[in-house]
Amino acid sequence: MGENGSFFLKAKRVICGRLWTTRFRHRNSTGLGISTSERMLGICRGRRKFLAASLTLLFVPAFTWIYLFSGSFEDGKAASLSPIESQPHSPHYTASNQRERESLEIRMREVEEENRALRKQLSLVQSRSPTHRRGNHSKTYSMEEGTGDSESLRAGIVAGNSSECGQQPAVEKCETIHVAIVCAGYNASRDVVTLVKSVLFHRRNPLHFHLIADAIAKQILATLFQTWMVPAVRIDFYDADELKSEVSWIPNKHYSGIYGLMKLVLTKTLPSNLERVIVLDTDITFATDIAELWAVFHKFKGQQVLGLVENQSDWYLGNLWKNHRPWPALGRGYNTGVILLLLDKLRKMKWEQMWRLTAERELMSMLSTSLADQDIFNAVIKQNPFLVYQLPCFWNVQLSDHTRSEQCYRDVSDLKVIHWNSPKKLRVKNKHVEFFRNLYLTFLEYDGNLLRRELFGCPSEADVNSENLQKQLSELDEDDLCYEFRRERFTVHRTHLYFLHYEYEPASDSTDVTLVAQLSMDRLQMLEAICKHWEGPISLALYLSDAEAQQFLRYAQGSEVLMSRRNVGYHIVYKEGQFYPVNLLRNVAMKHISTPYMFLSDIDFLPMYGLYEYLRKSVIQLDLANTKKALIVPAFETLRYRLSFPKSKAELLSMLDMGTLFTFRYHVWTKGHAPTNFAKWRTATTPYQVEWEADFEPYVVVRQDCPEYDRRFVGFGWNKVAHIMELDAQEYEFIVLPNAYMIHMPHAPSFDITKFRSNKQYRICLKTLKEEFQQDMSRRYGFAALKYLTAENNS
Repeated sequence: MGENGSFFLKAKRVICGRLWTTRFRHRNSTGLGISTSERMLGICRGRRKFLAASLTLLFVPAFTWIYLFSGSFEDGKAASLSPIESQPHSPHYTASNQRERESLEIRMREVEEENRALRKQLSLVQSRSPTHRRGNHSKTYSMEEGTGDSESLRAGIVAGNSSECGQQPAVEKCETIHVAIVCAGYNASRDVVTLVKSVLFHRRNPLHFHLIADAIAKQILATLFQTWMVPAVRIDFYDADELKSEVSWIPNKHYSGIYGLMKLVLTKTLPSNLERVIVLDTDITFATDIAELWAVFHKFKGQQVLGLVENQSDWYLGNLWKNHRPWPALGRGYNTGVILLLLDKLRKMKWEQMWRLTAERELMSMLSTSLADQDIFNAVIKQNPFLVYQLPCFWNVQLSDHTRSEQCYRDVSDLKVIHWNSPKKLRVKNKHVEFFRNLYLTFLEYDGNLLRRELFGCPSEADVNSENLQKQLSELDEDDLCYEFRRERFTVHRTHLYFLHYEYEPASDSTDVTLVAQLSMDRLQMLEAICKHWEGPISLALYLSDAEAQQFLRYAQGSEVLMSRRNVGYHIVYKEGQFYPVNLLRNVAMKHISTPYMFLSDIDFLPMYGLYEYLRKSVIQLDLANTKKALIVPAFETLRYRLSFPKSKAELLSMLDMGTLFTFRYHVWTKGHAPTNFAKWRTATTPYQVEWEADFEPYVVVRQDCPEYDRRFVGFGWNKVAHIMELDAQEYEFIVLPNAYMIHMPHAPSFDITKFRSNKQYRICLKTLKEEFQQDMSRRYGFAALKYLTAENNS
């Protein structure tokens, strides 16, 4: 046949083979003889079939005729195909040519059969294509073939969950996506942060979070989002405590308590002009852009007002154990961890009346809910199945016990939303739990500062705090050698208050004192010892990265000492910049105390046993409530890592005489504590007053309303000195307590003190900041502040 002939024959075989593959895939995509998971292939495959079929119709006839034409050449000469030359008696006719022509005729008939089949296939594809065109025209994602028909979806006819089809996202570029979350308490507040991180990581649209929160969650999350300063994100809070009366009449056995019922009243709670919202549980993790889910609203038809994923366990089938009696549900029922709500239509349908009547009727026999709002949603849907649009199951992959979620995905790309809806959370048993856990931990420990991304091309609401920050930063000279020091003063650090559960009952006599301190990860080992020495309330600011915050959480949860204390407030200030913001941390810890007085300490010090009660008595004795006094707790230190802690002043004095203890920093920085007058303290039995001197930095007990620390001082140097100077300028009296003491425990030098000692520019900048602080003091306090300049010059 020649080289040309064999080439075209090979090409024809490849094309026919691909045609056969295309036909095979087409039969599979219509659900003939394959599993449910294989049927979920989507639009992308349909487009590939359409393209392959079109190319085949165009090129197969061309290849055929080229082949015929090339086959008529023999040894480079044209071979005539005239009837005369094609007769058996023609010299050009050979037995070989006869066999080739017969086989060619067979192949041509096969190609014609293939073409007829393809024409039929194309007619079927084209009959469905207007649906896709409508999806594009109405600006929706067409990545799920969810029809909204409950029966067909329950049968598994849900195709195509891949978002890589080449189809352009149909949600408008700057369209705001509304998300509602019910959140109450300390633990739920932590969970919300991880959920929000996963949403922010993938999002390309402005977001508006509607948080139905109790007082605790509102305080935590309001501070968090205010300091996070994520562009194109708006937060609104709704008082969950005001909604309790709406659902408190419903007995609920679920661990979520009364807050687990509040999704039922969102039509009343959320703004009346809000038409649609995505409702999420706090134990959700997103693995895709939430805009894809928002686009599903466009697929709702008729009276469909609820978008839900089928429940992936047998709970509502009632066969999990003997005498198991669940609430009524349609088939397996629906899971309410992810809900799409068409609020405007729900209000017109009188949703409030609908769910209340259903709940009242069912509670007469069921007595209480087992799965909170989910039971009531399912009971309503059982009576009104037309309300629900069934979402493809990858929009809520449920990792509960007895789950069937494995049928929702075949590959990582199939995952959209992961729902940790078991009380065991990350400890749930699941075939792929390790993968899901790693995905969750990725967002749990992800640096939230990296999510402060601008959405280019989308106008954002004016943020006064952000504008002020930009203005302050623009006024700094970036060529200044101390620019980084000055910039740190204006840096907004993301702050998560009350990272762990906190409980405090105010003392009846209004004498309570909170110990205030700050620390980083390398001082974590001091926490248990301090809790053993101080039984009163503690407020701690921890400077950690997101990953370190999770390490701290695991450390605290594994400590019996820390878990037994509910009156310790742990406030996470997330790392940003190159300096340790020591005074910012102190201010955060000071600001969030619940007592009228505070003991300003450092994490390296252990207070004497009984100091808490001693200070409460001293507060009354010295009338701290009505006078400006700073009560000094004398500071000592040891160079021994293992110390038999003195239980009394007499024992401490003995250890001083033996050289086991020393007055704090006497051999390094004598001026810092010399004004305490340790010689007088040894024999003192009553409080005595001392005068301020240059570089004085004692540890003091003051009222809650004392001035904050100056934020310009970061890292090592002058951070406490400046604060004591400010107290003196405000005419505080410094009173030394005769029977109080604290001991500094040894540790490795901090990173900042190392920089101070080794970096000349660091010391120059610190000196510059000191001078600027003193000038500010002169402007604020006038003539009274002149002594600080004089004292500094004489020191």
